[in-house]
Amino acid sequence: MLRMPDGTALELIEIPSLDAEAPTLVLLHEGLGSARLWRDFPRAVAAATGCGTIAFSRYGHGRSDPPPAPRTPQFMHEEALDVLPVVLRELEAADPVLVGHSDGASIALIYAAEHRVRALVAIAPHVFVEEMCLAEIRRARHVYGREGLRDRMARHHRDPDAAFYGWNDVWLDPEFRAWDISDSVARIECPILLIQGERDRYGTMAQLDAVERLARGPVERVHLDCGHAPHLERPEETLEAVAGFVATRAA
Repeated sequence: MLRMPDGTALELIEIPSLDAEAPTLVLLHEGLGSARLWRDFPRAVAAATGCGTIAFSRYGHGRSDPPPAPRTPQFMHEEALDVLPVVLRELEAADPVLVGHSDGASIALIYAAEHRVRALVAIAPHVFVEEMCLAEIRRARHVYGREGLRDRMARHHRDPDAAFYGWNDVWLDPEFRAWDISDSVARIECPILLIQGERDRYGTMAQLDAVERLARGPVERVHLDCGHAPHLERPEETLEAVAGFVATRAA
């Protein structure tokens, strides 16, 4: 666990590097994720890149403490600008390579607009709200408590209801429809690798198009034959893409 300055604790997975010169990869999970729900990816990406790798569970996820305040439609900005800088400082992870998935990718993009980042990997990022994404989130709300979703989440989260509704309520808040981080993306100067599943039900390639169009630094894209979680559905191709990107853009 990572003890924060205010006394709260965040669940942490930390894999050290044997190379003191290698950058540190910091993994930011998706809306229903946690450090452990990256599954084998942290150790695999550490081995593939030679980098120290850190994954942590945001407040209300995994075994981390509950959020200090209710989430708002600005929660990704709050995570990126209020929480993540403190986490990185406590971990002594200056100039990291951020690897984010879904909501975590959006948090990484917002952070990189305001802070120095060596490079950034955005897996299935959200830049703006698409109706197809909201439809899936509404469907998830309908089946939560049915079809075993709550039971599956309870195996990975201390409080599955807090994790689920903290994500679902915000995305379905009418105010959230106007959420858009294009202005943030337009301020990013570090290299970016975009990875997207061609059958992702939570977002289209328009999300990647926006990053490629707006970002100031070099942008690379990888499209894979999978859904919303390329690192789990196509692990070999995802690892190959991330390792190659880190070797060429973050060395």
